[in-house]
Amino acid sequence: MGTVAVAALGTAVALDLVFEEFPRRIHPVALFGRLVGRFDRSWSHPRAVGAVVALVLPLGAAAIGGGLTALSDSVHPLVGGLIAALALFATTSLRMLLSVAADVVGTIESDPEGARTAIRGLVGRDTTELSAGELRSGVVESIAENLADGLLAPLLAFALGVQLSLPVAVAAAIWVKAVNTLDSMLGYRSKPVGWASARLDDAVMWLPARLSAVLVALAGGSPTALARARRWHGEPSSPNSGWPMAAMAAVLDVELRKPDAYVLNPNAGLPTTADARRGLRVIAVAGAVAVLLTGVAAWF
Repeated sequence: MGTVAVAALGTAVALDLVFEEFPRRIHPVALFGRLVGRFDRSWSHPRAVGAVVALVLPLGAAAIGGGLTALSDSVHPLVGGLIAALALFATTSLRMLLSVAADVVGTIESDPEGARTAIRGLVGRDTTELSAGELRSGVVESIAENLADGLLAPLLAFALGVQLSLPVAVAAAIWVKAVNTLDSMLGYRSKPVGWASARLDDAVMWLPARLSAVLVALAGGSPTALARARRWHGEPSSPNSGWPMAAMAAVLDVELRKPDAYVLNPNAGLPTTADARRGLRVIAVAGAVAVLLTGVAAWF
């Protein structure tokens, strides 16, 4: 099983490097998102509905993925490995994140209005009045947070699940991605139906967020950044996202700021273009290390 799992992981990485993402019309996460969208409305008992949604939808997605992997594996282990690779490709993302972020960084100076529009694919804040430094800060914050959400969390779930079986590993990765998708769509204070999804995501992301901070510090060649990150990780309202962002602020020695929300490393300056590009390299290295460690766990 170890060989097949490692091959599945390697295939998923290759697909990510070559294609970046599934076509949107058939992307499994996008299809799941359309299902979630049906529950994004007012309910007479929103918390009860939200609790059912948070329980049933991720488990249903995981059961489908795990079941399909098990069925394929019974035909031939290589077929099961291919399904696992496609599942990992769908649930993890690194190259697309870095590509979009690099494009935004590259246009901030030459086309700030275009950058303010393009960055909305990375951040949810109002970008109309952001300065060049604040735009770069938004990019750096986003890639740090998405290292945890979009890559490390499903990889960690896969690495833990594969200790039991390949179908369990696939189901675990899909479950984590589904939980995170629910939170990204429903987990806002203005949406009572998303309360359970937000709390579940807080619990699921507790370990990946902290591990991602470790990876950022190591990839940036600054293990002591974690000690500095402890000073600011609690500034964002999220119990988890502050860790990778604070670690990145320490590694780059820059201020990361979301207006009217938080400031990390306030005594430093906002990121320059060189700082932002270094941040991209740090996340690329951290992502590669995450994949390598997942491969080691899968092999053994």
